[in-house]
Amino acid sequence: MQVLVIGAGVIGLAIARAAALAGHDVTVAETTGGIANGVSSRNSEVIHAGLYYPTGTLRALHCVRGRRMLYDFCASHGVAHRKCGKLVVATNEAELAKVETIHVQAQKNGVEGTEMIGGNAARAMEAELYCIGALSSPETGIIDSHGYMLALWGELEDRGGMIAFQTPVERMSYKAPHWHVQFGGSEPGTVQFDAAVNAAGLGAQALARRIEDYPAEQVPRLVLGKGNYFGFAGRPAFSRLIYPTPIDGGLGVHVTLDLAGRMRFGPDVEWIAEENYTVDPRRADSFYARIRTYWPGLPEDSLVPDYCGIRPKLTGPGEGQADFLIVGPHGHGMPRLVNLFGIESPGLTSSLSIADEVVGQLQ
Repeated sequence: MQVLVIGAGVIGLAIARAAALAGHDVTVAETTGGIANGVSSRNSEVIHAGLYYPTGTLRALHCVRGRRMLYDFCASHGVAHRKCGKLVVATNEAELAKVETIHVQAQKNGVEGTEMIGGNAARAMEAELYCIGALSSPETGIIDSHGYMLALWGELEDRGGMIAFQTPVERMSYKAPHWHVQFGGSEPGTVQFDAAVNAAGLGAQALARRIEDYPAEQVPRLVLGKGNYFGFAGRPAFSRLIYPTPIDGGLGVHVTLDLAGRMRFGPDVEWIAEENYTVDPRRADSFYARIRTYWPGLPEDSLVPDYCGIRPKLTGPGEGQADFLIVGPHGHGMPRLVNLFGIESPGLTSSLSIADEVVGQLQ
């Protein structure tokens, strides 16, 4: 088939690669001038083990399966990564009960190697840490996400696929047996495809509304959840990722490391009405308080604004976490079309697994 994938973020690239490997003729349409200029370039670059997600959800399925696939991909394609492990820490009895619940969920999800450890054992692993107990997750890691996406792009091109940059999709309509796609940009025009995938991230809902005859009730609302990160101006205090107990809308202000050994903290959750990518330095005040619950030795004036990302959430403040929404022909009734909504964390970890599902739905 001639397949159009809209969006050159990590999900779009993974889907495009999978479709090309399946023998399809693949074109990726990307609004910007490069890959990963949206959600994919602004995350904590963590390979998630799959601890938290409710049984039977797409998040649980794709995170665990995708994580195994991702480690294999990194090893076979020379993508820089490190399985550094992670501790989810409890600083009081209420948090300890929450962490034990996470452990039970991780076991239901089939996550390998997790175990509850006491405060002394955790401090033996990380001397600067304060906690009364922790969940150890040895399968959690970190990845050079841009290197990963370059590898996906390279394999797509090796199989004859291509990316059309600065090529926005203005309209789509189905006239059997083809999708007629109207492109804007410097070379506007209409091209026919056999199948189409909407992997436009923050723009997925807007694009779905530009699909002629697509059922409006199938387009979910978009809620912008901004996550701010602060860098640490000093030598890293930890060798593993350190996560507090989860909060409403996210996993809490945690310690992340990059492959160069730098340490940063984030993300928090800031609900916003429109896209903006500035980090307010004043938000550091709440970071100090939260971090010191598990790292009392955090020095004063050691946090510097780093970067932020925006998650394409489907639920807002005080509402439960929504699952990934992957809507294929069985959901909306239109042939060989898949729309993806709300693909946020653990989207990067899940990308290869999601790709296989989406390509399967296009057949």
